[in-house]
Amino acid sequence: VEVAVAMLHRQGQWLVQLRDDIEGIVAPGCWGLFGGHLEPTESPEEGLRRELNEELGLKARELTPWFLHQTSQRCLHVFVGPLPVPIEDLHLQEGQDLTLASLEQLAEGSAYSPRLQEARPLAPSLQLVLKRSHQLKELT
Repeated sequence: VEVAVAMLHRQGQWLVQLRDDIEGIVAPGCWGLFGGHLEPTESPEEGLRRELNEELGLKARELTPWFLHQTSQRCLHVFVGPLPVPIEDLHLQEGQDLTLASLEQLAEGSAYSPRLQEARPLAPSLQLVLKRSHQLKELT
């Protein structure tokens, strides 16, 4: 399975998605990054742009490949780029909530959901990305 996700930043904060509480999906009820599975003919960037448009109505401008993480079951392409619009201009089509959080907040292992009015944990994939967060200053 190939997946592409984006760390989108705006004013020193990062856009995260609260995944649905649906049994059987990856990391239900946890904060993750926007993006998703690639179609067989898509490049990672093409798939990510499609997913961002489907999930948020967002036409991302700059997406820079950051790193690739492979396991025997998944190939994860991680991109970084600016969030070109205010969060209020996004139209959440997938997931329970979205928010902007600082790296310091995310490093605590959870984030607060304005919609649910409670803190939820981070998905393993977001935890993996945070382990490399020291590299983000070079990319932003």
